[in-house]
Amino acid sequence: MADESTQSIVIDAPPEKIMAIIADFPSYPDWANGMKEVEVLAAREDGRAEQVRFAIDQGPVKDEYTLKYDWAPDGLSVKWELVKGTMQKAQQGSYVLAPSGTGTKVTYTLSVQLVIPMIGLFRRKAEKMILDTALKELKKRAEKAA
Repeated sequence: MADESTQSIVIDAPPEKIMAIIADFPSYPDWANGMKEVEVLAAREDGRAEQVRFAIDQGPVKDEYTLKYDWAPDGLSVKWELVKGTMQKAQQGSYVLAPSGTGTKVTYTLSVQLVIPMIGLFRRKAEKMILDTALKELKKRAEKAA
C-alpha cells in the first residue's frame, strides 16, 4: 500500500490491559465511535480473533468490511488487513504498544484505499481523523477501567 498515517498516544494503563480492550471486538459498539455491529467470524486456538466483520455508521460514512488479524506472540502488537469490504478496496493497519514510564505508548498506523478514488490529501486527513478518534476513545476506555 502506498501512503499510511501514524499517530501515537500515551495511555495510563499497562500494555496487557490495553491489548485486552483492542482484542475485545464484541464490545467495540459500546465505546468505538460509529461501530454499529462487530462480529468475530473466526478465532485462533488461544481465543484471539482471526477474522472480524465490522458494520460502521458515522453519519455520511456507512460501510461493512471484514479484517484479518495477525497477533504478535509477545502481546505488544497486532496487524490487520482487509479481506473484503463494501466501500474499501484495501486496508492495512496496526497497533504497537510500548511501555512508557507508568503507562503505555500506543502507536496506531492505518492505510485505507476506497473503492471511489479520493485525492491523497483528503484520504490522509480522513485517516488522521480516524486515528485521532480511535486513540482518544481507546485511552478513555483503558483509563476508565484502570
